[in-house]
Amino acid sequence: MDVIAELNKLMDIAIKKNEVPVACIITKNNKIIAKAYNKTNKSNNILDHAEIISIIKASKKINNWRLNDCIMYISLEPCSMCKEVIKKSRIKKVIYFSKQNGHKTESDIDYEYINNDKISNKLSNFFKGIR
Repeated sequence: MDVIAELNKLMDIAIKKNEVPVACIITKNNKIIAKAYNKTNKSNNILDHAEIISIIKASKKINNWRLNDCIMYISLEPCSMCKEVIKKSRIKKVIYFSKQNGHKTESDIDYEYINNDKISNKLSNFFKGIR
């Protein structure tokens, strides 16, 4: 399971669809059970963040809103709205690969930042292109 490669594919799809390239994968027992990218522009729905879409998909897949034994991988540190939804879904660990400026991650959930230049650069280039 190559999470980085899968996140990059999802980010590329988001860019092609004129979405902010935030991608999310949820795993259980080392198997991907849900994946998504941001769809807020397409849906005109502020709730269509990659993390929330993935949580909905994962909950349907395992037929339970409690994602206790799941790990979430995200291309970008989650926003405060998503952090609260992640907390409520009881995901045990969140790993993200690019930081948001000015955000501070404090939570009951185990958050881990792993720098990934490819993901960070893709996000930076996207935002430079729209400014």
